[in-house]
Amino acid sequence: MTTMFLIVVVALSVVAGVTGRAMLNFSLIGLTRSVPFRRIMSAVAVLPLLLPVVAGAHGNVTMEEDICVQRVGGNLVHFNAYQPQNEAKAQYCTDIPGEGDTFLVVDLVDPGLRNLPIGVRVVRGLSETAEDETVAYWPPAIHLDGVVRGEAKLVKGLYKLIITPEGYSPSSYLLRVQQIDYATIARKAIGPLTIVLLLALIAYELSKSRRWRNWRVSGHS
Repeated sequence: MTTMFLIVVVALSVVAGVTGRAMLNFSLIGLTRSVPFRRIMSAVAVLPLLLPVVAGAHGNVTMEEDICVQRVGGNLVHFNAYQPQNEAKAQYCTDIPGEGDTFLVVDLVDPGLRNLPIGVRVVRGLSETAEDETVAYWPPAIHLDGVVRGEAKLVKGLYKLIITPEGYSPSSYLLRVQQIDYATIARKAIGPLTIVLLLALIAYELSKSRRWRNWRVSGHS
């Protein structure tokens, strides 16, 4: 996914550069006074500014912005899930693509939690109290190495992983197993869609320009 994203960014950068050079050529033949040209140049100027925004939406985030990080009792924890039987090296957070045995790991980022007994419960659905919905429970224990580990068998559905340090209010992660997170998909699509629409606008403005058509004809003659 990361490799594909980088390819898209590079391709869009090349398109922006080529279009910018074409606009410069048009200006030399007298297009600077046309309204379509000014619109095109404005669009080209905006395009490079959008690329860092899209990059930020694909993982360039601080720990505070990471969806895998939560505050528990004022301290940071980081959660990951693993299913080596499906993907040996893959790690997941709130969205788990497969069913089956799942290793759940909570890293106690801040040392303040490492001397406190911490309990973890995994419940199916959105309830935090229904005992009959509990699919895994690890009683409170001190984890001096800063890592809370456990395993649960998860089937398709919604779960809550609830972390409860002694003396503090619990904090929880919503886990989606084989569920489609439409909100996240929509957020990730905003940047690429904006760039596609911008390129479409550039192409439309070019297609309306008589001088552009004449320039194409003269260029191929």
